[in-house]
Amino acid sequence: MTSTLGLELINYGPVLLLLLMAVTFALANVVASLVIGPSRPGSVKGTSYESGMVPIGTARKRFNVRFYIIAMTFLVFDVEVIFLYPWAVTYSNINPDSAYHSVFWGRILFFMLTTVVAYVYGYRKGVFRFD
Repeated sequence: MTSTLGLELINYGPVLLLLLMAVTFALANVVASLVIGPSRPGSVKGTSYESGMVPIGTARKRFNVRFYIIAMTFLVFDVEVIFLYPWAVTYSNINPDSAYHSVFWGRILFFMLTTVVAYVYGYRKGVFRFD
């Protein structure tokens, strides 16, 4: 007598193996850098590194909020691409004569339209202008 739960959990074996490999690789790199890497602390090594330049001023400088808004806009478009990929895979497998075909098309058009409206709103508000 076999349980269906055991058979369903076996399908997660490759995922768990991949997670185990990722964690092992990360830990091995940290341990290897601690064992192999040089550990001679000094005043020069303790300072910040700014592309080969000596850092000037404090690191606690305030930035304009537009930098953060552009970063958030980038994340919105990044997440949109993440949602577009599974939609595209599913949409390509739907029969064009099916009722789901137009439903899926309408959903993605609505999704894209809301993103474009948000982008145009930000553009009109001057979010993307650096004066």
